[in-house]
Amino acid sequence: MALMDKRTAMETEMNSIVERLCNPGGPGLSGNLIDSEGFPREDIDIPMVRTERRRLAELRSEHGEITEKINVNIQILHSVRPTSRASSTKDSGPEETSLSGAAVNSLSASMQTSGFSVTSGPMDVDVVTSIPFAMVDEINESSPAAEGGLQLGDQVLKFGNVEGGDNLLQRLAAEAQSNQGQAVSVQVMRQGAKVVLSVTPRIWQGRGLLGCHFRLV
Repeated sequence: MALMDKRTAMETEMNSIVERLCNPGGPGLSGNLIDSEGFPREDIDIPMVRTERRRLAELRSEHGEITEKINVNIQILHSVRPTSRASSTKDSGPEETSLSGAAVNSLSASMQTSGFSVTSGPMDVDVVTSIPFAMVDEINESSPAAEGGLQLGDQVLKFGNVEGGDNLLQRLAAEAQSNQGQAVSVQVMRQGAKVVLSVTPRIWQGRGLLGCHFRLV
């Protein structure tokens, strides 16, 4: 299975697990499995909850690894992309840099495993040039993030004015805080496509202003 297809299948499975765990009356992603008196909750299937939480953790880890492989292949694609120099009156004729057949074949084999295709000849592949710096690895139902369209597994390309650099988590928190009650433009990579969302940080019944958790990638 190509990496892009595998990642999409994993995101679908993660979303299904989150939906089941976060159903009304459910335990959520990290809620207690015991009641206020210290006894196991009788309203939930505790073994099943533990199994699904463990599976979700495994999927998150594998998702991050696959995402890294895809990003590496995207960078490879850009590093070998041929460039053409336009002809000018000073030059005797146009110059064009092309890849050797061996290089194209090697790159093609690598990129096809990631869901991309490469053919010999001029390449004009439309890919997202930004590199994701964070991934939504937890999101609460009815949260501002969910209402704004963010989904589990979304890879953040840009959040307001934040799109890379140092101290990213602190800057994400500061960006949300400084825009409380105001719509923030969020660009994410979802199933290989760029998606632009509008998320409004605000106080709600849950924790934080967004109700989601970001993990650096």
